[in-house]
Amino acid sequence: MIRQLSKYLTRHIDSFLMGCLFFTLLVGLFVLYSASAQSMDRIIAQLFNIVAAFGALWLASNIPPQQMERVALPLYAVGMLMLIGVALFGEVSHGARRWLHLGFMRIQPSELMRIAVPLLLAWYFSRREATPQLRDHAIGAILLAIPVLFIMKQPDLGTSLLIAASGFYVLFLAGLNWRLILGAVVLGGASTPILWSLMHDYQKKRIEILFDPYQDPLGSGYHTIQATIALGSGGIAGKGWLHGTQSQLDFLPERTTDFIFAVFGEEFGLLGNLLLLLLFGLIIGRGLYIALHAQSTFSRLLAGSITLTFFTYIFVNIGMVSGILPVVGVPLPLISYGGTSLVMLMLGFGILMSIHTHKTLVAS
Repeated sequence: MIRQLSKYLTRHIDSFLMGCLFFTLLVGLFVLYSASAQSMDRIIAQLFNIVAAFGALWLASNIPPQQMERVALPLYAVGMLMLIGVALFGEVSHGARRWLHLGFMRIQPSELMRIAVPLLLAWYFSRREATPQLRDHAIGAILLAIPVLFIMKQPDLGTSLLIAASGFYVLFLAGLNWRLILGAVVLGGASTPILWSLMHDYQKKRIEILFDPYQDPLGSGYHTIQATIALGSGGIAGKGWLHGTQSQLDFLPERTTDFIFAVFGEEFGLLGNLLLLLLFGLIIGRGLYIALHAQSTFSRLLAGSITLTFFTYIFVNIGMVSGILPVVGVPLPLISYGGTSLVMLMLGFGILMSIHTHKTLVAS
C-alpha cells in the first residue's frame, strides 16, 4: 500500500532534477539561518514556503503539456486583466502600485505573468512551427511587450526584465533571425537617450551607482559597496559558517533576500561559490536536456524558456551583488528568503518534469 502510494506520488517526478533542487534548497536554509542572525522563526517560515513550493511543483508535474496548451491563452488574458486592474485601482505600497485586492485575498499579477507569458508565446509559435514569418515574430514581440510595459509602469524593473527575458527566449528558440536581434540591439543603443528620459530618478541613480558606487557611499551605493566587501573578504575558503563579519555585524543590507549571495560568499569563499554554481549548472543542464528531448514544439519552447530564465535569475542576482550589474531587486533563486518567487520557480520546474515524464509515458 505504501509502495503504491509512493509510486503514485512520484510517477511524474524527475529524480535527478528533484535531487538537485533539494540540495540547493538545503544550502539555502543553512545560509538563511546565518543571514537572519540565527532566527528560527525565519527558518520555519521558509520551510512553510518550501512545502508550498513543492506542492506547486507536484501539481504542475501532473498536468500534461497538452492541457497546459489549452490554458495558455485564457491564463494570459486573465493576467492582462489583472495588470489593467492594478494600473486602474491597485494598492500603492512603498511608492509602487503592484498589488490587486480581490476582497478575500491580495495578489501580485506580475508573478502570474512569469508563467503566463512564456506559456502563451510557446503556444503561439507551436501553431506556426513550419515556417514562422517575420510577422509572427512581430506579433509575438507585441504580446510580450504589452505586459512588460504594464509591469515597468508599476514600477517593477526587476520583474519586467525577467518576464522580458522569458519571452525573448521563446522568440529566440522559435527561430528569431540573428540580424533582427542585432538590429534590435543597435536600435536599443540608439534609443538610450529616450529610454533615459523615461526612467525614474531612482532607476537613473542605480545606473550611475553601477559605474561609481562611491559617489554616494552611505546612500545608493551602500548596498554595492558592502556586498563587494563581503565577497572579497571571503577569500578562497571563506570565514566559516556564522562567522561572516559583514552580515553578522549588520553591515550588509537585504542579506536574507537580494544580497544573500554576499553572505554565502563571505562565509564559504570562492570554493563555496563554485560548488553552488555547480548545483545551479546541474539544474540548468537538466532543464536543457529536457528541452532538447521534448516531443512537441510547444514543450521544447516552454522548457527552454523556463530553463534559460532560471539562468537569467542567477546571472542578474550574482552580477548585481558583485557590482557588474545595477541593483534591480532580483532574489537568488532557491537560496533567498521568500514565498511567492519560490513557488513560481518550483511551478516552472514542475512544468519541466511534466514535459519530461509525460513524454516518457507517451513513448512507452
